Parts: sequence; C-alpha cells; structure tokens
Amino acid sequence: MTSTPSAPSRAFDPSPPPGLNRHDFRQAAPNGFGDPYNAYPHSMVWFRDRLIVGTTRANLCMLKVSKIPTNIGVWPTDCPDNLYELDMRAQIWSLDPRSGEQRMVHRSPMIKARDGSQIPRDMGYRGMAVFQGESDPAPALYVATYASAKGPGPLILRSADGERFEPVSDYGLVGLPITTIRTLASCNGWLFTAPTGKAGGNPNISNLPTVYATRDPLKGDWRPVNPPGFGDDENVVIFEMHPFGDYLYAGTGNLSGYQVWRTRAAGEPPFEWEKILTRGAYRGSLNQGVVSFAEFKGALYIGGGIQNGGIDSYNGVGPAAPELVRLYEDGEWDLIVGQARLTPRGEKRPLSGFRPGFDNFFNGYFWRMGVHDGWLYMGTFDWSLMLNFANREKWPPWFKRMAERVGVENIVANQSGFDLYRSYDGENWLPVSTDGFDNPYNYGIRSFADTPYGLFLGTANPFGPRVAQRHGERWRYEANPRGGMELWCGVKPSTQGSQP
Repeated sequence: MTSTPSAPSRAFDPSPPPGLNRHDFRQAAPNGFGDPYNAYPHSMVWFRDRLIVGTTRANLCMLKVSKIPTNIGVWPTDCPDNLYELDMRAQIWSLDPRSGEQRMVHRSPMIKARDGSQIPRDMGYRGMAVFQGESDPAPALYVATYASAKGPGPLILRSADGERFEPVSDYGLVGLPITTIRTLASCNGWLFTAPTGKAGGNPNISNLPTVYATRDPLKGDWRPVNPPGFGDDENVVIFEMHPFGDYLYAGTGNLSGYQVWRTRAAGEPPFEWEKILTRGAYRGSLNQGVVSFAEFKGALYIGGGIQNGGIDSYNGVGPAAPELVRLYEDGEWDLIVGQARLTPRGEKRPLSGFRPGFDNFFNGYFWRMGVHDGWLYMGTFDWSLMLNFANREKWPPWFKRMAERVGVENIVANQSGFDLYRSYDGENWLPVSTDGFDNPYNYGIRSFADTPYGLFLGTANPFGPRVAQRHGERWRYEANPRGGMELWCGVKPSTQGSQP
C-alpha cells in the first residue's frame, strides 16, 4: 500500500446545499407506531416507493432475562417475570411519505420452542438489504432476523413487494447455533451476511466469525467465504460490512481492538481478503468493534464502540466513548473524532477537533450514519439516562467521584438523549440535536434511510409504556407517554414547502 493518502479534494465549497437542522425534522411515527413495546427500529430501507421499517420489541425486558451482566440496580421498565407474557412478535411496517399512511405489513408467526411452549419465531428484524439474486426477477427485499434463545435460530426473509415476507434460509442461516443475524450487504453480485449472536448468550458475540455469501438467496445457497476470524482467534464476531469502491469491507469485534478486512469478491469462494486496519486503529480495546460504516465523498467512514452501550462489564472494557475513522481505498486513514496518538503511520490527531464521542463521555457508540443531499449524518447511542437506574455501589471509585462532583441528576438532565451531528466535508461537524429530539428516552439513533422525500431516522427507545420513577427513596412504575421508538423525517428548507 502506498504511503501517500489519496484524500478527497479539500477545496472549499462556498455554497454547499443547506444541511438539516433540528427544526427541519418532523415526527413521522411516535410511540412505536402506537405500541410502545416497539422499542428499536432495527432496520429501515426505501423499497418500492415506500419506507419499510423492522422493529424489535421490549429490548430492556429481553436484557433483563438474558445472561448479559449489567450494573442496573432498579430496572428501568416494568417487565413481567416471564418475558413471553408480553407480545414479543416482531413487526414490519410500511410508510408512504406522500399520504402519511402507515401499515403493519408483517408480524412474526408463533412457533413451538424446544420446551414445548409457544414463542415468536422472530423477536426482531435486525438488518435489511435490497438485492437482486440470480432467481429474482426484480430487486427484492431481504431481512435478517433476531430469534429467541428458546427457538431454532434466526432466518433470512424475502419480500418481492414489501407486503409479504417468507423465509428463504434454514434456521440459523445454515443450521448454525446462533440467535441473530445483524448485517446484510451486497457487492459484485453477491449478498453477504455473518452470524452475530450465539445461542443462549450474547446477541453481539457469535464466536463464529465467518462471512457467508450467496448469488441466489431465494435458493438459500449460503457459502462461507473467509477463513474463520480471518485466521485470528481474537476476532469473535464480524459485526458490520459495507461495499466501497471495488471492495467489500468487513469490521470485526476484537478485545485487542477491531480489525477491518476487505475483498474484491472475485471468482468463486473462498475469497481473498486483505487486512486494512488492526488493533482498533491503534487505540486497542477501547475501539472494541466496528459498529457502523458509511461511504461519503470518496472515503469510507468507520464508527466504533464497545459492546453493551460502551461498557463491556463481562470483559472489563470501558466505559469509553467511540471514535470515527476515515479510510481511503489505498489503505491510508485519518482520525476524525478521537484520541490523538502515535501509530505506525505516524501521529494521528482528530481532524475535527473533537475528542472521543464528540466530547461526550456518555456516547457509547457511533451507532449509525446516513448520507443525504451531500451531507454525512452521525447518530450516537448515549447511556447517560441509565445512571438513574444504576447500582452506584458497583461504580469504579474514579467514576463515583466524578458523578458525585457533577451530580447524577445534573448529568441526566443535561446529557440524556442521542446526539445527531452533520458534516459536509467529513471534518467539520455541526450538532443537530444533543438531547434526543427533546426526549431523554430516545437514547440512540438506530437507523437512517435516504429517500426522495427526505432523510428518515429511527430512534431506539426501549422504555416502554411504564418506566421507573423515583420518589424520595422509593421507586414505582408510572405511565410513560414518551416510550417506544420514533420515526423522524428531515426535509431541507428549500423543499420543505413542496413536500406532502
């Protein structure tokens, strides 16, 4: 690889198109499409002139019954002892921006669990991609599912019309012992995916770090296309993939710091892969995983994070805020948001001037990026609201001192809610919102979709219809009118008046 960066032009544009500000966003769907248990808009695409949104339900209640360690002292939401007393069937919604019509077009069927009980086949729809395989007469919508640990595993669903969805894979993709598939990406005539969560365990760690690909997903012909973990046992998951230039890029989760690999996907599998970044761009374990990718103006932007919201209690990593890296096709890279350091490529300083998390310690992920009308948008996950519910006795001494000095109530009041930033050149960033669009329960942006009718974003809000409220030394669950995922649509000022 050359040592000279092939950066996009830095020429100053005296009249860029206007970017979206807070007042340019209007709410398109509040309170989980009227059901606050619709917590995460885990997937969202523009397909056949409609916005298609896949939900995951009651995420905090799922976390409560999982094996993931937490530092939660008072559970934030009112959850039954038996998770399946709730309607956990994941949903897919269709929205027409012209008329405002919203319809639930699919709900998970029920199946028999291994113990004989009835459970939803799909607990969530974690990824979507539009792709035309060899047997598809036209581009079709493919969906990756999130399955119960009590069931046979996740599936790939297909829809030709955005109305009817049918499985086109085996459970567990090819019979793998997994619970979830997160990413779907297309490149050079192949559709790619990777196992994400393992059966009975963490939904973000598969211990099966293998990329699978097919030219014909309608026939379920999935084949492994890389050596497991790219030959590195420390790669425990392949979390995100994205095409850029002539390559498909794959980002791993790794306790020593994420890696980024790429392939031209040429010929027949297995493909040849090349490692482009290692050791979390030389930040180490604090860049534990690649959470998001976005192609923007001749470069690939890489958003990082530590699993479980920036605090990996199980492995003792974090808390730490994420970094943003810009990668060029020749392998050179810039640090955009992050901590200055020496690397084998020389000194790297954040070109934006922002330290990790856009100077917000409580941003745990750079969760999703979207591109619209010449601007790059970055949405974060902010965990500050969870301080309300934390077991403070388990806080590290340094964090307890900081929280006591500033005041937990002040932190929650001033930090809660996702951050949304935008940039026209990838280096100079402007805040759009730093308070979750005025809703502290909107703790993250989980999905973007660029459409002819504006930029849609979906907020992660798992606080449901009843949330814990403190009254002196006692807690009780009270009605929460601001619970459930939200959809917002941003329309640039010059066209706002002409939109339906």
